[in-house]
Amino acid sequence: MFKQNHDKLNIAQQCRLLGISRSSVYFRPRGESEENLALKREIQAVFEDKPFMGVRQMRAWLRLHGHAVGLKRVRRLMRQMNLRPVYQPPKTTVPHPEDKRHPYLLRDVEISAPNQVWSADITYIPMRKGFLYLVAIMDWYSRKVLSWRLSATMDVDFCIDALEEALTKYGTPEIFNTDQGSQFTSTAFTGVLQSRGIRISMDGRGRWRDNVIIERFWRSLKYECVYLYAFENGFEARWTIAQWIDFYNSERPHSSLGGITPDMEYERGMKKIA
Repeated sequence: MFKQNHDKLNIAQQCRLLGISRSSVYFRPRGESEENLALKREIQAVFEDKPFMGVRQMRAWLRLHGHAVGLKRVRRLMRQMNLRPVYQPPKTTVPHPEDKRHPYLLRDVEISAPNQVWSADITYIPMRKGFLYLVAIMDWYSRKVLSWRLSATMDVDFCIDALEEALTKYGTPEIFNTDQGSQFTSTAFTGVLQSRGIRISMDGRGRWRDNVIIERFWRSLKYECVYLYAFENGFEARWTIAQWIDFYNSERPHSSLGGITPDMEYERGMKKIA
């Protein structure tokens, strides 16, 4: 007992000499618990596949998979891991009330050749600061991306530029399908199509499945390219996306095409027509 008290006295004296708190001598920093480490691994795995998940969605996911966690705990762990979800900016599909709507023409239509049906759509591209808009024009038969453009604004000009490039390079489709966004319903855009005798088809309001082929392309682009980088500026985004789209068209095997590329399917289909 005397020795134990003597040791404590010496520690107290040493702490005074060193100018530190006595309580800090006995403090041992506690590491993260095994349970929290396991949760972090689970959160990381989920977030890599679903980078849109915020704290509330992540908590719901974890609870659904057997983890009894609260909102504060998930928020703290995600903050420690520096995980920030990718949020959707303002809608890319905003119809203009005065523009003409066209009916959807592709229900139960068999797509059997290149240039039978093209479609266009706009998506957002997140960057480290802000975001850009990307329009792409695709051939439905081959899934080939015919042209694309990036823009900092949602005006119609970048859509028309992409359309005119596709028409110049690949000819004229029978049907052109879009959503009801004001860029595609504008007389400037539809006028280009009508001047070529192209039939105009538009998705029903809120029916993303009507343009599901290009929606699947967006998912591939974002998970295989966009979400892997934090673009610093438009130049970096444009260069990286250009490289990926070239890879998508010419090198990436497509499961719905029997394992060949969109370029190969487009060329094979054109030879059949000829």
